[in-house]
Amino acid sequence: MALRTRVSMLAAICVGAAVALVSLGAYLAVHKSLYDELDRSLTQRATQAVGESMAASQLRSAPAVVLVASDVQLGLVYASGEVLSAGTRAPATGRAELAVARGELPRSLRTDTATDTRVIALPIGTGAALVVAQPLDSIRSTLGLLSVVLAVVGGAGIVVAAIAGTAVARAALKPVERLTAATERVTTTGDLRPIVVSGDDELARMTMSFNTMLGAVAESQERQRRLVADAGHELRTPLTSLRTNLELLVASSKPDAPQLSPQDRMEIYEDVRAQINELSNLVGDLVELAREDAPQVVHEPVELVDVVERALDRARRRAPGIVFEVRPYPWTLLGDANALERAVLNLLDNAAKWSPPEGTVQLTMTPENETTIRVEVADSGPGIAPDDLPHVFERFYRSPEARTLPGSGLGLAIVSQAAERHGGTVHAGRADTGGALLTLRLPGRAGT
Repeated sequence: MALRTRVSMLAAICVGAAVALVSLGAYLAVHKSLYDELDRSLTQRATQAVGESMAASQLRSAPAVVLVASDVQLGLVYASGEVLSAGTRAPATGRAELAVARGELPRSLRTDTATDTRVIALPIGTGAALVVAQPLDSIRSTLGLLSVVLAVVGGAGIVVAAIAGTAVARAALKPVERLTAATERVTTTGDLRPIVVSGDDELARMTMSFNTMLGAVAESQERQRRLVADAGHELRTPLTSLRTNLELLVASSKPDAPQLSPQDRMEIYEDVRAQINELSNLVGDLVELAREDAPQVVHEPVELVDVVERALDRARRRAPGIVFEVRPYPWTLLGDANALERAVLNLLDNAAKWSPPEGTVQLTMTPENETTIRVEVADSGPGIAPDDLPHVFERFYRSPEARTLPGSGLGLAIVSQAAERHGGTVHAGRADTGGALLTLRLPGRAGT
């Protein structure tokens, strides 16, 4: 069942229930009021007749003394069971009236279903009771007419409520229909254009949230496209070199083909090995950057000094000719130790790559305040050109000077991603010694 139909039915049911309750209350109130008024009238007439001590002769000769209305039936019932009536219509009598005549009850008031009359009996003298009855035709007619009116008005109210509910549901569900159409459009065509927002109600805010989600999806897709395009461009060079070297080796192994000297063959092997290492590093970096579903914060205590020491051990093995000077500071944070170690190692590798032989790389850990620490890595190289500073943490970005050096341009991008996942930041600048100064800021607290 469609939501619009459910809303219409709900409105009709709610109005129907309200109308039914109101109608029932009105009917019961009018019913009680009419019967109370009739009982008061009958009681008044019967009391008046009893007060005049009406005898049997008076009942036959002058019934107009108590007959205020022409539909009133008047009679006497004796203890013996004899009934004396005025006029041609005798009131209904039964056990209740006979009990009043015998003195067993002070009075009786009931509805006689056989004659459809309201009957009251009061004692008059000894051994007799006066019986006054009035038909219920007028009351029944009034209540029947009231029932018809309430049913017609209630039915009309339900119909109007259903129509109004349908109109309100149609107007209220238009933004939902637009969202549904947009979802179907995205599913069918992949079109991530935002939806037009109208109004400022809850549905409008939901539309804006949906547009925000579409923007995030579009941005994610764009990042993926750029990553694939850049990765394809970076992979093309080592793959081409590998293919060329392998084809050369295969061609030299054929009969009657010029033979390569051992030195040339060794150089080709070294070049293949270097290209394979570059491919391995590039694939590892791509896998690290492609982890879009990685959690932003890993709730695991990490001692940053231990992370730095492990990264230093690996950096010293990779660059044995570089001197690493470290000034640690005890610091603890919640995060991913492996990701932080990879980030610090990339900073050290980048500094070692740009430092001259026997150069010095300085790593300094300095607390900025009680909740933030600054990890600075300074090299002794030529530094970063001012035009390159805003781009050094972008994926696959390589300055003109760096394009002749090994690397894929992903190391500092991984540093930026790790910092973002841990609630930190990165910054590139110039050190006092003239080299590059890369700063990693991380949250946490001082350790012991």
